[in-house]
Amino acid sequence: MDDISQPTVIVKVHAHYLPDHPASDEQKYAFAYHVTITNLSNEPVKLLNRYWLICDADGKSMEVEGAGVVGKQPLIKPSEQFEYTSGAIIDCPVGSMQGYYEMQREDKSLFRVPIDVFSLAVPNILN
Repeated sequence: MDDISQPTVIVKVHAHYLPDHPASDEQKYAFAYHVTITNLSNEPVKLLNRYWLICDADGKSMEVEGAGVVGKQPLIKPSEQFEYTSGAIIDCPVGSMQGYYEMQREDKSLFRVPIDVFSLAVPNILN
């Protein structure tokens, strides 16, 4: 899976707290995250699977993996983007997420695109 000549795919994530989410009434913390996946290569790539590691400040972690994202396995053409919004619920006001997407080239070979760690934090909870 680790090929030095893998296509260049960039992932950017922006997360924000959802104070009005029903989980907030259950001493849990809901966050939405918006993902933009940009294909900077000269070939189309298909997003097959996702893997997330979700951690909270109390040391709890949860792994989430499965086919596609938001019910889709998008084909992203060269110089195009795919965007989606999803969510996560954690047990304390601070946490983080990270992971990867498993992608497929036209020749059916697979490669992983890392998703850098990003914070899940209730506003003004951190100095």
